[in-house]
Amino acid sequence: MRNSGKVLGLILIGAGAALLIIVALWVVAGVADGKYEGLAAPMLGVGGAFVFGTLPLVAIGGWLLVKGRQEESAMAEVAKERQLLNMVMTRGQVDIPSATLELQVTRDILRKYVYDLVGKGLFTGYVNWEKGMLYSRQAADMPSDKCPNCGGSLQLAGKGVVECPFCGSEIFMKA
Repeated sequence: MRNSGKVLGLILIGAGAALLIIVALWVVAGVADGKYEGLAAPMLGVGGAFVFGTLPLVAIGGWLLVKGRQEESAMAEVAKERQLLNMVMTRGQVDIPSATLELQVTRDILRKYVYDLVGKGLFTGYVNWEKGMLYSRQAADMPSDKCPNCGGSLQLAGKGVVECPFCGSEIFMKA
């Protein structure tokens, strides 16, 4: 369930505030009716409600709210990575400036997304950062010893990223 931490956090914060208001109104009503002599008992009642009721609810609610916002931020990153992967897989190639504009990210963040997708085993292909192009290739279509961009000789050592010594393209391979 999305944003459940944020919602539950807000509910707990609201419950803590409501508890304190209810106890305060109850104590004020008791003082108005003359049920207490002095202010020690009413203050103890409000203080106890705050320390043992409101404070824990608000603290846990605040923690859940912060965690929910962090989760929401992480999910936004995943959605942008998924969008980048869909762009490259459906088009076959994407120019990097267009991808950064479409995703509304910087070139460095786009590079992070590409490496993350490669690390997760979701993307194979190659990128030429100087020309600003990102190419998708099926693992079976990738040459095992030639750069798909310039045809230069490569020494691939399994899974990961290999940079072509001739044109500077980075080739992303699966194991």
